[in-house]
Amino acid sequence: MTQGKYEGAPPAGAPSARLFLALWPDEATRTALAGFASACHWTAAAPPTPPANLHLTIHFIGNVPAESVGALADALQVQPMAVELKLGNLEVWPNGIAALVPETMPDALVQLHGDLAGALRGEGLEVESRPYRPHVTLGRKAWGTAMKGTPAAVRWTAEGHVLALSASGRYSVLRRYGYARS
Repeated sequence: MTQGKYEGAPPAGAPSARLFLALWPDEATRTALAGFASACHWTAAAPPTPPANLHLTIHFIGNVPAESVGALADALQVQPMAVELKLGNLEVWPNGIAALVPETMPDALVQLHGDLAGALRGEGLEVESRPYRPHVTLGRKAWGTAMKGTPAAVRWTAEGHVLALSASGRYSVLRRYGYARS
């Protein structure tokens, strides 16, 4: 198992970094997710999520001291497993999130979520206590959003996870944890 590939770092001089763990789509999957979003009728108050920000969160970590990010990144390598997803259900939650959710909960995603929760706890970090609801956020303030038709479900095989940074409404990958096919 490799330690993962660094791609970025917290902004220079920033005292902390707002982090999350996610499945990060490849370009073909990102295009399919954006296509699904384009099959929605969005209100003026609810533009769709920019394609570059589309992802499926595994754990929101929150603010971490910038000097701790490297050690945390090293601790987040877990047993590799591919996650097969079929995302075809649009839900608009009471908080206004337009969520594209899996048709079924893959066992591999449950395992990955649990393994990463253990790694986070091992680093002294809190883990969300609410039940895990995997989804891709297609939009916010999306009350009244509806499908224009019946788009095809998005099939996605995620062969790794990422540690990502949220800064000024943009997301960037700090480290990729890729899984080699066996």
